[in-house]
Amino acid sequence: MFSHLRSYFKDRQSLAVGVAFWALGFMFGNWATLIPSMKIRYGFDDAELGLLLLAIPAGAISFNPVASLLINKIGMKKTHFGGFVLLGACYTLPFSMPTPLLSAIGLLLTGMSISILNVAMNTCASAIEINQKTSILSTSHGMFSIGLMIGSLLTGAALGVEVSPQFFMYAMSTLVILLALLTRKQVFSIHEEEINNSTLGNPKFVFPTGMFLLIILISLCTNITEGAMADWTAVYMREIVQTTPFFIGWGLAGYSLFMALGRFLGDGIIPRFGFNRIIIVGGVITIIGLIIALALPFTFSAVVGFSLVGAGVSCVSPILYGSATRVPGMAKGGGLATLNTFGMGGFLLGPVIIGFISEWLSLPIALSFVVILVGIWIFTARKTKFY
Repeated sequence: MFSHLRSYFKDRQSLAVGVAFWALGFMFGNWATLIPSMKIRYGFDDAELGLLLLAIPAGAISFNPVASLLINKIGMKKTHFGGFVLLGACYTLPFSMPTPLLSAIGLLLTGMSISILNVAMNTCASAIEINQKTSILSTSHGMFSIGLMIGSLLTGAALGVEVSPQFFMYAMSTLVILLALLTRKQVFSIHEEEINNSTLGNPKFVFPTGMFLLIILISLCTNITEGAMADWTAVYMREIVQTTPFFIGWGLAGYSLFMALGRFLGDGIIPRFGFNRIIIVGGVITIIGLIIALALPFTFSAVVGFSLVGAGVSCVSPILYGSATRVPGMAKGGGLATLNTFGMGGFLLGPVIIGFISEWLSLPIALSFVVILVGIWIFTARKTKFY
């Protein structure tokens, strides 16, 4: 069950791509834990904060086709490296701007960098799977979750000792750029097919139909769930649980840890139990976790609840990404680009919707909306044939 992990961490190409997944999660964990600081800085209510958060999905979704175009024009490896460096640089912008409008522009650019790296690193991971006849997507997504956990814990500790958010993000961004430089050689050693080769195919956006449409629906539900946990867990811990500053990041950290554990096991357990069963059981665990966190708004119970949510959603995205590369009649790049567009839209737009519902009603009620989405994903998974 764990042999795939040994192979993953011994292979320099897989590990280099995994570092990019880790960095994307790490920076998002830093940002998500600092969202309450941004809310205080500008004196926003939940709806106004939701509007500010809209800038990241606007940048990411609008730039997703451009990311695919860059892969076609300059190759996946150059796009990967450029997106990696941009990710580090752009995350400093929201905290460097003096006004909400300029911060929104910074977040817009950050969303663009997320899109570039997200498409490129998944394309690189898929290329390694094809070239080495192995499976690394679930473990790579586990690296994202580990980064998310470490980022949230580290930021929580920094807030606890009153480190300036601006200084902290400058330091973390520098670290990410150094990681991009250190892994560049291994990423550039990945075999890359010619642009029009059937391995990559045509990565343009294609509107989904048939079973692929059901896969997209599950992706929307799971990504909204993931986005809601990433952006609103820290706010929930601060405002509803009213925990101390040191524990603000623990809900997100528990969620990220158990998501990572599930994904690290995923390449071993998914073939054993099957796509549908893993997704359905994951949905049930997610609902149980949400009920615990929302019904018992105390530090320990909230952390336990959010941790169960992380376990529940852990293996869903790797299954969906793998299926998107195998859609009959569609080039692998096209399926991946389409899934990225909808999935990233759900991940980044979901928190905005949560913000508006929270301002209208309350944050616990807004997060209860996610339970309905999980029910939809469970029902849909029962009827879906994964590729």
